[in-house]
This record gives sequence, C-alpha cells and structure tokens, in this order.
Amino acid sequence: MMLIVKLTLAWLLGSFLFSFESWDKAKEKNKLASWQLYIDACLQFGLIMFLVYDPSFLVWALVLAFGHLAIESVQLLTLTDGKRRQNFLWGQAAHFVLILVLGLVYMRNTFAINDLHWNHLLLIVTALFALTTPASTVIKFFISRWAPETNTTGTSSLQEAGKYIGIIERLFVFAFVVSGHWEAIGFLLAAKSIFRFGDLKDGRERTLTEYVLIGTLLSFGIAILMGWGYLWIR
Repeated sequence: MMLIVKLTLAWLLGSFLFSFESWDKAKEKNKLASWQLYIDACLQFGLIMFLVYDPSFLVWALVLAFGHLAIESVQLLTLTDGKRRQNFLWGQAAHFVLILVLGLVYMRNTFAINDLHWNHLLLIVTALFALTTPASTVIKFFISRWAPETNTTGTSSLQEAGKYIGIIERLFVFAFVVSGHWEAIGFLLAAKSIFRFGDLKDGRERTLTEYVLIGTLLSFGIAILMGWGYLWIR
C-alpha cells in the first residue's frame, strides 16, 4: 500500500506544487506541440523514481510517466470552455486509477516495505499535502458552477483568504479524526458558522449561503475521508 502512497505523492507534487499557470496556458494553446507537456512527464518520472527509490521500478516508472502524459494529452485535446470542470475531474480520476492499478499489479509481484518509519512519515506528508492545494483545486472546480456574482461594494477581503481558511480547517479536521476527537469537529463547524453569520444574516443572496455550505461540507468531508484513509493504511 505504501507504494501507492508514494506514487500518489509524486503525482500530487508534479500536478500541483510544481505546476505553473504560464505552463498550463501554453499547453492549452499549443496542445501536443507544447514542450511543457513533455517536461511535466519527465518531472513525473523523476519524482516517482526519487520517492520509490528502487532501480527495479524504472520500467514501471516509465509506464506511469507515459500514462500520465497520455491522460493529459487527451485532456488537452478534448478541452472546451464549457467543459473545463468535467475535463479536470475525469482527468484527475484517471491519473489516480492509473496509479492504483499499476501499484496493485506491481505489489502483487514483489514489492517489499523496508523502512516503516520512512513510510509512515511519507504517508503523513502525502495526506497533509493532499489537503492543501490539491483539495482546494478540486473543491473550486466542483463548486464553481454555483459561484454567485461578486459584489465588492462596501466590502473588503484578504486575497485568497477563503482558500487558506479551507486549508487550515481541513488540517484541523484531519488532526481531530486521527486523534479520535470527533467532538472537536462539531465545535470547529459551529465556530465557522458563527463567524460566517455576519456575511449571511442579511440574506444578500440565498445562493451565497448555499454556495458557502456546499464548499464547507465538501471541505470537511474530504478531510474526514483523508483521516479515515490514513488510519486504515497506517
């Protein structure tokens, strides 16, 4: 199972941490002719080999890198303005399925876990990183269809404050699930509701209330599932 964790971490790092907006725009414009597409595949290969740290995994790493390249190529070729959300979601699902299938096939052959301390640390790092930018991106894509029109008259907000609030709350929820303090999740949800009451009490838009609620429930749900997954794998 730790092999799948390592492969997932490599994918998350390559797709989110080492992802650049200028590269994404270039790939959308030039499609398969963009050199950034192939650099991304090479980066995935390097991250996989670095994290797995096993020369015998070389061929499998190449297969994974080409698989990621193929999936992203199909995403670029099928990308349309009206289907960005669906394109992103099915693409990420395809990447994960590829990792899961290949990882299970390889482990069935002979992969052995040698360093439990390193594996445990890697598991924590993967879970925590997945709850930051990757989770924020997934939630944003999922709820963007319901985003209410913004009205900044008489209001001000910190830049990307919502993103960082979501990241912090997911990390808290993850810690509460792992430590077995489920009651603290209820307290956190209640506290967030109180702070949000000032924005929603005037009934500016019913859609805003529903938009915030969907985003909050998704954020908490992802963190809870990540906590369960961590406890199960550990």
